[in-house]
Amino acid sequence: MAEPKHFLDLDRFDTKTLRDILDLATRYKAALPDHDKPLAGKALGMIFEKPSTRTRVSFERGMDQLGGDVIVLERDSSHLGRGETVADTARVLSRYVDIIMLRTTDERKLLELAEHATVPIINGLTDKTHPCQLMADIMTFEEHRGPIAGKVVAWSGDGNNMASSWVHAATRFGFELRVATPEPMRPPRAVVDWAAANGGRVVVTENVMDAVAGADCVVTDVWFSMGDSYVANIEQVLMPYQVNDAVMAAAKPDAVFMHCLPAHRGEEVSASVIDGPQSIVWDEAENRLHAQKGILLWCLS
Repeated sequence: MAEPKHFLDLDRFDTKTLRDILDLATRYKAALPDHDKPLAGKALGMIFEKPSTRTRVSFERGMDQLGGDVIVLERDSSHLGRGETVADTARVLSRYVDIIMLRTTDERKLLELAEHATVPIINGLTDKTHPCQLMADIMTFEEHRGPIAGKVVAWSGDGNNMASSWVHAATRFGFELRVATPEPMRPPRAVVDWAAANGGRVVVTENVMDAVAGADCVVTDVWFSMGDSYVANIEQVLMPYQVNDAVMAAAKPDAVFMHCLPAHRGEEVSASVIDGPQSIVWDEAENRLHAQKGILLWCLS
């Protein structure tokens, strides 16, 4: 039996494979004939240990558009990691569905699920990374500004799971990433070291203006993600990293603004930026749907 084609993290793929997935996403966004249902008869099992809006709806709608079905397991209605082992859940669900998406706090559960499943596993988010979102982000940037290779992307804010996936993406897609974040919130050293060892151009700084100077894209995320531990004075620590008009003015005049949502206006981003002419966040949100279709098709091909 062939090994299942998991989608766990961007650093596990070569650039060509990621491009193939984006090509699938673009093709199925451009045209999906009514008779074209390549996943008819297939079922996606989705396990949510963390709440979700975009991930859940985009996967459900994407699977529906491709002709497949979806089964959703919420944290309180499944036994993953508590009533039974993750390995046993992997073995059982592999007999019921054709592919599994997991959204969890604990990366170890994702890896254990992938180790024991006989069907593909998709990383729908962990506390360490969010690769599905990055596929939609790359797709969106290139729709507006062409190939991202050689461009400059500036991240401002918490060096969280999204920042780590941006580090992976910069290395695989060949763009420069500048991460502006307070020293205690830097992305994990291992992630930055991996980028350096693989030819990535990643700069980490505490100065937001240095990061955004001449950038083609400015990105941020909420200051306090789901499940994060309370951090005292986080508003004061991260306020200098707010993406506002002054920050965008330091980037290129045609720079775009991106945010994976949900957004808190007045905290990590000003209303004038996220609701302004440089913002492409709604296209970014829509492309979660199309990127998920590319991932599903690649995993099940």
